[in-house]
Amino acid sequence: MKIIFQIDGGIGKSIAATAVCKAIKVQYPKDQLIVITGYPEVFLCNPNVDKVFNFNNLNYFYQDNIEGQKVKMLLHNPYLQTEFISLDGHLIKVWCEMFGVKYNGEQPELFINNREQNFYGNQFGNSQKPIMVLQTNGGAPNQPNKYSWTRDLPTSTAQRIVYAFASDFNIIHIRREDQIALQGTTPMQADFRALAVLISMSAKGLYIDSFAQHAAAALNKPGVVCWVGNIPSQFGYDLHTNIIANPPTIRPELRHSVFSKYNISGQPTEFPYNNEGEIFNADQIIEALFNSSSVRLSGRPESPVIESMVAPHITVPEPLAIEVKKAEENGKKSAKKVKAK
Repeated sequence: MKIIFQIDGGIGKSIAATAVCKAIKVQYPKDQLIVITGYPEVFLCNPNVDKVFNFNNLNYFYQDNIEGQKVKMLLHNPYLQTEFISLDGHLIKVWCEMFGVKYNGEQPELFINNREQNFYGNQFGNSQKPIMVLQTNGGAPNQPNKYSWTRDLPTSTAQRIVYAFASDFNIIHIRREDQIALQGTTPMQADFRALAVLISMSAKGLYIDSFAQHAAAALNKPGVVCWVGNIPSQFGYDLHTNIIANPPTIRPELRHSVFSKYNISGQPTEFPYNNEGEIFNADQIIEALFNSSSVRLSGRPESPVIESMVAPHITVPEPLAIEVKKAEENGKKSAKKVKAK
C-alpha cells in the first residue's frame, strides 16, 4: 500500500511533520510513505520517507502513484481539528490522532550526513568564539509589516540580549534581507540544510515560534524559545526553555479572530499591551540563555534531551568547550552590567 501524506503550510510545520512520519512508519512498517510538501529538503535522508515530492512538481502523480493501486490518503489539515482549535493537545499528537495513527511521543527528526556536516561546518567554524544562533523574526518574504508582535521578538528586547552576549559569542542572526537587522550580529541567509548544520554547531540558541526552534528540537539541541501569540504546549518542545510573554495589560480588539485568538501576522488592533516593552522581561531571557548550553561542557552534566534518531552530536573539541565556559563566565559579568544600567 502507498500512504500519501500531504503537508500544507510553512517549513516549521514540515519539520514537525517528520514526527508524524515516524509514527506512520511504526504503524505501517511495510507500506510506502510518500510525502507531498513545499519543503522537500526537510525530508532528505529520512529513513521513514520513501519518496518526497514538491507541490511545484507533481506531474503524472495520479498516474504513477494512485491509479489502479491501493492507497491511503492523509491530506487533512490539523489546524482545523476541534482538538487543535480548542488548545487540547500538541500539533503532532492532534495530527496523528486525526489520521488514526497511534502517537507514542514521537519527536521531529532531521538527518544530516557527514558530508553535509563537514561541508557546511567549514563555512561556519572560522570564529574563535562559540556560536550563538538567533531567529527573532519569522513569516513569509516581503510581508507588509516586518515585525509581527504575535510571533516575533521585539527589536529593542532582541538588541539588548545581543549586547549582553556580543563580546563573548559569535552571534549569527538567521534572517532574510527583508527582515530586521540587529547590531553586533552576523546575518545569515542560506539553504535549509546549511542552517540545520549551523544550529547543530551552536553553543546557544534564541528562537521564536518559527522554523529554527523546530529544527533545533529535531537536532536535539536545547535552546530558549520566546512565545507571544502561540503556546509551547501546542507548538513547542520540552527540551527547550520556553518563555511565555507577560499577560496582556489592555483588552485587545478581537473582531477579526476566527479559529485562533490572534492573527499570526500581528494585527495592530489586536495588540494587547500599551507598548512592546511590556511583552517580555529581557533580563529573564538573558538569564535563561546564561543557564543554557547546547554543547557538552567538561565537568557539567548534559541537559535532558528527547530521544532522536539523528546522527550523534558533534564531538566538541576541548578548546571550544573551554571557550564556551569562559564565555559564560564573562557573560555573567556582562549581565550584571546590563542590570545595573
